[in-house]
Amino acid sequence: MITLAHAYIVAGAFFAAMSLLSMQDRSNRRRIANALFWGMLAISFLAGQSLGDLANGVLALGLVAVATAGLGQGQARTTSTEERRESAQRRGNALFLPALIIPAVALGGTLIAKETAWGRLLIDPAQATLVSLILGALIAVLVAMIWLRPPVAAPFQEARRLLDAVGWAAILPQMLASLGAVFLAAGVGGQVGRLFGEYIPLDTATMAVAVYCVGMALFTVVMGNAFAAFPVMTAAVGLPVVVNHFGGNPATVCAIGMLAGFCGTLMTPMAANFNVVPANLLELPDRKSALNGVIRAQIPTALPLLLVNIVLMRALAF
Repeated sequence: MITLAHAYIVAGAFFAAMSLLSMQDRSNRRRIANALFWGMLAISFLAGQSLGDLANGVLALGLVAVATAGLGQGQARTTSTEERRESAQRRGNALFLPALIIPAVALGGTLIAKETAWGRLLIDPAQATLVSLILGALIAVLVAMIWLRPPVAAPFQEARRLLDAVGWAAILPQMLASLGAVFLAAGVGGQVGRLFGEYIPLDTATMAVAVYCVGMALFTVVMGNAFAAFPVMTAAVGLPVVVNHFGGNPATVCAIGMLAGFCGTLMTPMAANFNVVPANLLELPDRKSALNGVIRAQIPTALPLLLVNIVLMRALAF
């Protein structure tokens, strides 16, 4: 059976390769910092279960320390911009096929693992989505390699090029999700729920849904990621009020609640992994102005989507 542990091995091996390639890149003046950062992340995936809480905490602090000191950007041995443009023009929209394999396998693998007897023997049903996502990525890379016939190291070099451009923000969702779990364990969700109960009348399902969705968006703006806001707002309003008190469907409430949080992601510079990425990948000269421009461009989309999520939750969860 393929379990989450196997997915962690794949992720750990990938980041170990990023660390090794970074160390070998002498064009990057901060190659040691890059190698150390991705190496520590590889260790957390490969051996985190055996290290214990203290060692994993030290690894997390080490990642923060290295990221604060700054990562560098090297020159991966990969195709040039002109070569990539020529390949895109020659193959056209067919280049999207490997990317579409990933969600297709993730969806198919999840359904097979949960709905069929033989699927449960192949994939752990409890982690079917994550395992299927990893399988989809591996299959997509294999298809691209057979189809495009690039050098064997091309996927790793391209991955390092993108990771160098994005930097530490690539793992921000993982760190912020951990922060949300810490807040939940500390009882922050209960305190937030108490404050809402004192100052906002949550006496109707509509008001409760609106407070939950808007709260998800606002907490995401502050914390930078919906994964960090989710445990706090769900413990404060989602489960005790929307689900338990008014009888909302938990799956619907939680799914749409996350989408409401993503509306906040579009409106905050704290979501560096989403909003800094366009400025970095496009290599815009003024990254700060570019970041503000990205957020300003996304707000007219985020606010109507937030309203739509409120309406959808009210209509579908009860």
